[in-house]
Amino acid sequence: MSNIIDKLKSGDLRSIGKVKEVVENILQDNALFEAVFNAISNEDAGVRMRASDAIEKVSRVCPQNLQPFKHEIIHVISKIEQQEVRWHVAQMLPRLALEGNEIAQVVNLLTSWADNSKSNIVKVNSLQSLADLAETYVEYKPFVKTKIEELMVIGSAAIRSRGKKLLKTLNTQKHRNINLRLS
Repeated sequence: MSNIIDKLKSGDLRSIGKVKEVVENILQDNALFEAVFNAISNEDAGVRMRASDAIEKVSRVCPQNLQPFKHEIIHVISKIEQQEVRWHVAQMLPRLALEGNEIAQVVNLLTSWADNSKSNIVKVNSLQSLADLAETYVEYKPFVKTKIEELMVIGSAAIRSRGKKLLKTLNTQKHRNINLRLS
């Protein structure tokens, strides 16, 4: 297990190091997932960044791997202030099966990051994740659309560009739902 963590140590914060290799290792041996997930809390900022990158990439293929760590992602990992960790955590959150008040907690968390982060990547990923959540939890769609519109007015070019795409998708989904009901 320490060998997999050693692969995350190479490079500085501008380098993804051996993340691709770590992802391939996890996909070949799922038992490695937990060790890499736990490395998100490592004392080394580079290891935290690369571990969160690897876990996010694995969760694209195997989102169910995140579920046993749901509580820790929402309540512990999300408290890590490092922007490189947050932008990956933002991407992971919509892949969780949320229950009860967890959805409100996640929406509040992502909204806070979209409003307050100094990183445009964290802001953009948070908006994307809010939109992704609104697809599943449609009761949040009006709030998410309003939040996107609000941030497009005051945000960077990247936020305006992504916001435009997200609103188009959210509005198209509304029409698709209406058309399905009329059929």
